[in-house]
Amino acid sequence: MAASVKTAISLQEDLFKEVNMLASELHVSRSKLFVMAVQDFIKKEESKNLLSQINNAFSDAPNKDEIKVRSKMRRKQAQNLKREPW
Repeated sequence: MAASVKTAISLQEDLFKEVNMLASELHVSRSKLFVMAVQDFIKKEESKNLLSQINNAFSDAPNKDEIKVRSKMRRKQAQNLKREPW
């Protein structure tokens, strides 16, 4: 297990009260609640970044070589279909 590090943060009083109430409802310490929140935030950011990378990978238009290959594949498929004894 990694070593723990203490940190101090400043919160608006209303938010601090909400944090205390939620920690009490969940039966966890305030520190544990902050850890859970930060872990959740990090996971969401990682998911957003991964989704962005996936979207970028699939968003590009086909280049000239890809268009040629696609055209050849369509012609070949059409020829194959003509030979089928449907």
